[in-house]
Amino acid sequence: MKTSFYKLIHKNLQYHIGTEQEKEISQNLRDNAEKTSDQVLQELNSNFQGLTEVEVEKRLADFGHNVVIHDKPKPWYRQLFGAFNNPFNYVLFILALVSVITGDNTGTVIIISMVLLSVVIKFTQEYKSGKNAEALKAMVHTTCSVTRIGDDGQSVTKEIPLEELVPGDIIQLAAGDIIPADIRLLHSKNLYISQSALTGESLPVEKNDFINDVSGNVLEIKNICFMGTNVDIGTATAIVLTTGAKTYFGSMAKTITSTTPQQTSFDIGVNKVSWLLIRFMLIMAPFVFFVSGFTKGNWLDALLFALSVAVGLTPEMLPVVVTSNLAKGATRMVKGKVVVKRLNSIQNFGAMNILCTDKTGTLTQDRVIVVKHLDIFANESEKVYEYAFLNSHFQSGLKNQMDMAIIDNDDAKNYKDIDSQWKVKDEIPYDFVRRRMSVIIEQQDGEPLMICKGAIDEMIACTSYVSTASGEVPIDEKLKAEIRKNVADLNEDGLRVLAVGHRIFPKDHGSVYTVDDECDLVMDGFVAFLDPPKESSKEAIKSLNENGIQVKVLTGDNDVITGKVCREVGLSYDKIITGNDLDNLSDEEMIPLIEKHQVFAKLTPMQKGRIVQLLRSQGNVVGYMGDGINDAISLRDADIGISVDTAVDIAKESADIILLEKSLMVLNQGVIEGRKTFANTMKYIKITASSNFGNVLSLLGASLLFPFLPMLPLQILILNLLYDISQIAIPWDNVDKEYLAKPRKWVANDIKRFMLIMGPSSSIFDYVTFVLLFFVFGANTIANQNIFQTGWFIESLFTQTLIVQILRTEKIPFLQSRSSFQVLASGVFLLLIGVLLPYTGLGKSIGFVELPHQFYFWLIGIMVCYMIVAQLLKMWYIKRYKSWL
Repeated sequence: MKTSFYKLIHKNLQYHIGTEQEKEISQNLRDNAEKTSDQVLQELNSNFQGLTEVEVEKRLADFGHNVVIHDKPKPWYRQLFGAFNNPFNYVLFILALVSVITGDNTGTVIIISMVLLSVVIKFTQEYKSGKNAEALKAMVHTTCSVTRIGDDGQSVTKEIPLEELVPGDIIQLAAGDIIPADIRLLHSKNLYISQSALTGESLPVEKNDFINDVSGNVLEIKNICFMGTNVDIGTATAIVLTTGAKTYFGSMAKTITSTTPQQTSFDIGVNKVSWLLIRFMLIMAPFVFFVSGFTKGNWLDALLFALSVAVGLTPEMLPVVVTSNLAKGATRMVKGKVVVKRLNSIQNFGAMNILCTDKTGTLTQDRVIVVKHLDIFANESEKVYEYAFLNSHFQSGLKNQMDMAIIDNDDAKNYKDIDSQWKVKDEIPYDFVRRRMSVIIEQQDGEPLMICKGAIDEMIACTSYVSTASGEVPIDEKLKAEIRKNVADLNEDGLRVLAVGHRIFPKDHGSVYTVDDECDLVMDGFVAFLDPPKESSKEAIKSLNENGIQVKVLTGDNDVITGKVCREVGLSYDKIITGNDLDNLSDEEMIPLIEKHQVFAKLTPMQKGRIVQLLRSQGNVVGYMGDGINDAISLRDADIGISVDTAVDIAKESADIILLEKSLMVLNQGVIEGRKTFANTMKYIKITASSNFGNVLSLLGASLLFPFLPMLPLQILILNLLYDISQIAIPWDNVDKEYLAKPRKWVANDIKRFMLIMGPSSSIFDYVTFVLLFFVFGANTIANQNIFQTGWFIESLFTQTLIVQILRTEKIPFLQSRSSFQVLASGVFLLLIGVLLPYTGLGKSIGFVELPHQFYFWLIGIMVCYMIVAQLLKMWYIKRYKSWL
C-alpha cells in the first residue's frame, strides 16, 4: 500500500521542520513577536510613513523579489534532452554506433534520421505546450496595499505587485486580502485569518497586535501572520518581516516543488511496454545473428543483418506517435478552454476511473441568490427582507456572497433612498465565535435600531421574543423547536439559512455598542439562499458515469446542503460520509468506506488529500480538481491534477492541466480525447509489434532455408523507415464509439499475447510468397536473389499496410468501421512507393529489380486470403480473450 496522505504530509513537514533554514525562520519570527511595535520598526529601519522608493530599490537588490521557489520552465536544451530521453532512442543510438564501426554509412543515416524525426516532433509539441502554460500564468496578477514615501516626501498608500514588496514595508490589510509575506501586526481590529492553506484548519484564527506567548507552535503566534494565508474579516496595519523564500511558506514551497512527482499510470504503462519490446529485441537480434552467421558463413553480413532486424523490431516511432496523439488532443482541448501543461495528462484522462471534485463552483454556479424571505412560521415576509437589506447595506466590512445576494436581489429596488432615511451609529462585526453581525442605525429623531443577522443557533441564543402577526411574544421551547424544524426543512431543500432579528434601544443609550448589547432580540424570520446547480452538471455527471468514471464529491460544506445539490445533479448516493466519520480510522479501515461511497462532506483539506491518496493506492486512476495552496501535494500526487486559472500559483504549477472554465463538461471532453489518444497509441504498438514479430519469424525461416540473405540490411531499414513514416498518420485515425465507453489501462502482458498470436499470421503468407518466388519465379539461386528480395519487400509492404486496416478496429474493416482519410491515404502512398521503387534508379541501386507482371496478380490473391485469415483470427481472439486494443 502506498504511503497515506497523512504520512506524506508528515514526511514533508518533518523535512521542513528539521532544516536549518526553517529553524532560523521560526526563531526570527518568535524574536519579532516578542518585541514592541517600535522595536520592530527600529530593527527594520522603517516607520509608519513607510519606506522611500530609493530604500525600496536598495532592499530589492539586497533581498530579491518577493517570489517563492517554484517549478521554473525547463530551458530549451533540457527539454530537447528530455525528448531524446527514451529507451528506444538509446537502443537506436547504440545500433547507429555499431553501424558506424562496421562501415554501414547508409544504415547509420537511416537510423539517425529515425531518431531525429522522433525527437524533433516531441520537442516541438512539448515546447509549445510549455509556452502556452507560461502565457496563462502571466495573465494572473496579485497586488497588495503598501504605504510608502513618494518623491514629494508625502506618505501615500498604493497598490503594488506582490513581488515588489520588501522587508520593512508597511502594508494595509482588509477582509479578502492575501497575506503577501511574513508580517508582524502593528495595529489590528477584529482580525481573523484563514490559515487552512498552511494548517488545514477549517475555521479562521483570531490575530492581534499584542505581545503574547511565543513558546508553542510558531503558526499559533497571535501577532504574526504568514505568507499565503488570507484575511477573512477585520483590518490591520503590519510591517513586512521577510519575503520570498525566506518566509515560512517559502521554505515549505521549496520542499513541495523539489519533490519528484510520482509516476502516473501513463508513465508506468509506457515504460512497461518499452522494456517488454526491448527485451524481446535483445533476445531475437542475437538469435538472428548466429543463425545467419552459421548458415551463410559471412559474419559481417550477419551482424549488419541482425542490426537491421533489431531496428525493425524497435517501434522507434512510439515517442512520435504518442506525442503526436497527445499534441492533437492538447490542440483540441485548447479550443475547449483548457491549457495542457503536461501532455501525458491527456492520456491519463483515458485511463481515469475516479474523478474527485469539490461541490462549490464545479457542481454549482458559485453564485448565491436569495430565494425566500420568511417569518418564523415559514410565511413570506417583506419585513424580514427589509431588515436583512438594511443590515447588509450599512455594514462597513467586506460583504460576503450572502450580503451581495441580498443587496442585488430584485426586491432591493424598493430601497433606493435608504441612505437618506437612515444613518449608521455603530456596528458589531462578525466573528466565528458569535457567528453573527449587527448594525445599529437610526432615523431622524428616531430610536436606535439594532439589526442582527447570523446563524440559527447563535441567533436563538440571544433571542427573547419572536415576531408574530399579533405582535411580539416571548420565545419558548415550542417556538424554538418550530424554528429549528422550519430551518431544517429549508436545509433539506438545499438552502442556506440566516436568521434576522432586531432590538430597539432608548435614545440615551450612547454611541458605542458591544457584544453585550446583542441580547433580548426579537427574531423576525429567515432569509434563505441557494447556490444553484449548474445546468450542465447533471448532463456532465451522467456522461462521465456512462464513460465508466465515478464522480466523488469532496467538500467542506455541510452534509444536508451537499446531499440536496448531489440529488439535483443526478449524483446517486446511499450515505454521506463526513469528516468526523473518518477522523479515527486507519488506512485499512478507511479504504472500503471511500471506495463504496460517493459523497463526502465537512472535510478538511487534509482529509480530501488522504482520500485521493488511498483511492490511488488501490489501483484506481484518480483525477483531482483543486485550486488552493493546500491542494498542491494532492494535485501533484494524483494521476491527473486539475486546477483553474483563478487558482493560487503553486496549485497551478502542481496541476497537469488548467481550466479556463471550471466545468465538468470540459473534463468529459478531456476523457474522450484521452481515450482516443490511448486507442491510437495502442494501435501503433500492437500493430507494429505483431507485424515486426511476424517479419522476424519469416526472416529466421528464410535465413535457414535459402543460401542468401532473404533481404539486404539496407532494404530492411528502408522497409522499416517507410512503414514508420506511414504510421505518423495514426494519431488522426478514427476510433470506434464503443471503444470510448470505458476507461483503458496499459497491460504489457496483453501486448505480448497480441504479438505472439497475431504476428505469425503474416508469417504464414510470407512463406506462401517464398514458395511462389522460389518455384514459380525462379528465385532459388544466389544469382536470382534480387528477385526474391524485391518480391518479399513488396509483399511485406502490402501485408504491413493492409494489416493496419484489419487490426485498427474490433469490427469488420471498410464495412463496419472506416479509418480516417489520413491513415488510408498514407497506406495508399506507401503501396505506390513499394510498387514503383524497383523501377527507379534508387531502387536498383539498393538491389531491387523489376518483377514480372504476373507476380502482382498472385500478390492480390495472397492479400485477399491474408485479410480473410487475419479477420477470422481477430474474431477468435476477441471471443477468447474479451479484449482487442
